[in-house]
Amino acid sequence: MGADGPGPRRSYHHGNLRQGLIDAALPLIEAKGPLGFTLAEAARGVGVSSAAPYRHFRGRDELIEAVAEQGYGLFAERLERAWNGGRPSALSAFMAVGRAYLAFARSHPAHYMAMFEGGVSIACNPELARAADRAMAILVRAAERLAERLPVGQRPPATMVANHIWAFSHGVVELFGRGKPGARAPYSADEMLESGAVIYLQGLGLIPSG
Repeated sequence: MGADGPGPRRSYHHGNLRQGLIDAALPLIEAKGPLGFTLAEAARGVGVSSAAPYRHFRGRDELIEAVAEQGYGLFAERLERAWNGGRPSALSAFMAVGRAYLAFARSHPAHYMAMFEGGVSIACNPELARAADRAMAILVRAAERLAERLPVGQRPPATMVANHIWAFSHGVVELFGRGKPGARAPYSADEMLESGAVIYLQGLGLIPSG
């Protein structure tokens, strides 16, 4: 297709090759996984030579990191909207954040795979670390709000609660998402996450039993 064709190629000819490569990588990641494609394939998706991506990325791993960074930004925005300042209640907002986690994995599968299955090192990439920390901060804030009903000395560490919920949510995605075995269960991923989160929060005394 010529230079006037649709899709990412137009982005490139407006001078944004970096974003064009990120856009071209998304369907490749979704179809082949984050480690199943080459930088040259992404270049073909934009309509440039196989050498052109090296103006922006030293290799495929850097492109995956860029997709993951973009994903964490979108992820954090979705969690922030779900949290909505803890309204109408801390518990309902907390559950909305959990549902938003699952919804993001469904609606942005390529970003999600780049974030969690691409082998990216957050510790070695300050921009990626900041993007991931923004998402974690929402879960920590939500855990802090839930703990306000307890005396200060009895409150569990908010970072521990946030990481447990993150791990639980990720496990639900891995078992129930993208055609995984759990998708055949008689309950949905959202129901699985909500019931498990309630049991966990009740066990910590963050919400009352019953």
